[in-house]
Amino acid sequence: MNKEKKRSALSKLLRYAGGHRFLTYVSWLLSAISAVLALMPFVFLWRIIMEVIAVNPRFDEAESIVTNGWLALGFTLLSMIVYLAALICSHLAAFRVAGNMKKAMLRHIKTLPIGFADRIGTGKVRRTVMEATAATETLLAHNLPDTAGGVATSAAMIALLFVFDWRFGAVSLLSMLLGVFAMSRMAGPRMSGDIRAYQNALENMSNEAVEYIRGIPVVKTFGQTVFSFHRFKKAIDDYGTYCVRYTTSCRGAMVAFTVLIHSSFAFITGLALVLLNGEAAEEILASFLFYVIFTPIIATTMNRLMFLTEGVMLINDAVRRVDYIMELKPLPKPLVSKKPKDASVELRDVTFRYGDSASAAVRHVSLSAAKNELVALVGPSGSGKTTLAALAARFFDAESGSVRVGGVDVREIDEETLMNTVSYVFQDSRLLKGTIAENLRLAKPDATDAELFSALKKAQCMDIIKKLPQGIDTVLGSEGTYLSGGEQQRVAVARALLKKAPVVLLDEATAFADPENEVLMQRAFTELVKDATVIVIAHRLSTIRGADRIYVLEEGRIVQEGRHEELCRETGLYRQMWDEYQTAANWKVGETA
Repeated sequence: MNKEKKRSALSKLLRYAGGHRFLTYVSWLLSAISAVLALMPFVFLWRIIMEVIAVNPRFDEAESIVTNGWLALGFTLLSMIVYLAALICSHLAAFRVAGNMKKAMLRHIKTLPIGFADRIGTGKVRRTVMEATAATETLLAHNLPDTAGGVATSAAMIALLFVFDWRFGAVSLLSMLLGVFAMSRMAGPRMSGDIRAYQNALENMSNEAVEYIRGIPVVKTFGQTVFSFHRFKKAIDDYGTYCVRYTTSCRGAMVAFTVLIHSSFAFITGLALVLLNGEAAEEILASFLFYVIFTPIIATTMNRLMFLTEGVMLINDAVRRVDYIMELKPLPKPLVSKKPKDASVELRDVTFRYGDSASAAVRHVSLSAAKNELVALVGPSGSGKTTLAALAARFFDAESGSVRVGGVDVREIDEETLMNTVSYVFQDSRLLKGTIAENLRLAKPDATDAELFSALKKAQCMDIIKKLPQGIDTVLGSEGTYLSGGEQQRVAVARALLKKAPVVLLDEATAFADPENEVLMQRAFTELVKDATVIVIAHRLSTIRGADRIYVLEEGRIVQEGRHEELCRETGLYRQMWDEYQTAANWKVGETA
């Protein structure tokens, strides 16, 4: 691991190049050759000017102007062709690296537990997969070849600066050195830290944007503004504040850098005025003209080097973020997989916390659901209901205690067997852009149309199918064909029925259901319970009155358990929640507290 950390970002990137690695090196070589060739036209242009000065005013005596002109044009075209070849090589390698890196990340993400994305943020995962890989393409395809060209240009330029007249070369170089000093005020560890902070701010804003979009139905329902989403607004404000502060801190150094790298003309003009007092004007003029023509390359070269510095820091940060994802460990696989004996679910003294959180999400929880039982989890938001369901599906592994399905610890069941045993209907189930049939067949790819219709009928979805123009072959999301949240939930239940998993977890499955949809969902649940053990999480207590057992959670612990009638007779949290639910259900417009 230590050796891995010591490897440069470039060496890590080139691991993904495969057989195209050599093209990266070829692109550097060709770019360097192109840069040297690009300097030659300046030499021939200077020779043309010198000849014009020498024969003035007898221009008909000039013999080499045309030859030097063609040579300047030839070297220019040759430089462009070689540079084009360099870019072709660098882009082939860069696209292969970006593609292989993205594939490697997606393959690795596929092995990670489902809950990892919620833990670190889906926005962060998306940005890392999409934008970090894109940053590598920019570095390999453009920055590094240009850097090789810049280094070659710098070496050849310094040589030429001192070949013609070392005095003009020295003052020309002075502007370059001063520019490097100004650039160092922006670069270094400070800039690296700033770039990391900038990327963190972007990721935070991306994560909050995802949460904001998910909450748009609430905004439309209650007429809230963006200011109601304090975290999203704060993320935007923090990003804006950071950008303004950072750019302001770099303003002075950037202005100085830009002025200095373009100031070589002022330096050589001052030297020429000094030298004209003591030397032949013709020789000084000849040298002066060459440096006036040649020194603008300094600004171009320095700009390339500056963007390289920024590019290297960006890629170091991108590789660090990719490594973070790649170093996440998948859940351990059992050496020998065991088969669940039945459809029971049991949690024994389970404790779990998210990441480095100081407090546990659930603490010493024990519960059970026998085969074909309907068990409900209720409690205030943040009490640990969803966490318990996620642990039963092995989205995470418990910190302590054990989770058992069919009498077997889920850590001893291979992933495919567990996924075939447990079906999960999420609180905000979303259907893919495709036909109803394609969405259902995600649960059973070889399902016949008859099986699809059977599942849809049991899930009370036939009213949905009848209103769709092509029935189960209607493509959702096209031509204005959309389903409401409650309708999508019923289709998700149909998918669970088609899968015929012996254990079904329903996380707030009626969250987006209107009264009509809620009734239909209840009928669908009845079908589920016939052939499966169902654990349901619900805020609408009316939906779980018939549950075989209800567990009441508060602050990560089970505080009550029993049937609805038993819990209503007790003085406790469930009775309080039921009374509040009844009050809300019976409330009418115009009534006051």
